[in-house]
Amino acid sequence: MLKKNIFSKIISLIIMGGEGGELHPLHWFGIEKKSCFERNSLNSFKMPAQIVTPEDLQELKIALTEIKALLKTLKGDSAKKWLKSPEVRKLLGLSSGTLQNLRVNGTLPYTKIGGVLYYDQEDIQKVMLENRKHNRK
Repeated sequence: MLKKNIFSKIISLIIMGGEGGELHPLHWFGIEKKSCFERNSLNSFKMPAQIVTPEDLQELKIALTEIKALLKTLKGDSAKKWLKSPEVRKLLGLSSGTLQNLRVNGTLPYTKIGGVLYYDQEDIQKVMLENRKHNRK
């Protein structure tokens, strides 16, 4: 069975590149690395059988879904080029009026199609970089 902290262990391995030399995949699940083969009484090798249950697969599916969601947020969902007004307001923490002011005064370019306003994500990042202020020490 997978342990509940699998998600944090996998993320730490992805982000940090491992934890204390535990780079073997079995460590992700809290399992000590052992030889895959054991000797039986006849001194020949046999491979131990392991059964994967439906519950194990469901836990793995949940963990992979969580990893996918985290990677998507870390990536910034840059695959989406055009954002609608509510998405821009949420992203920048702006009110409707402030976003309208940025449009009206030409600070933030937009495209209007059928009454829906779209903003290019690259334009938003460009405006953010152009308006960055540096504190002097």
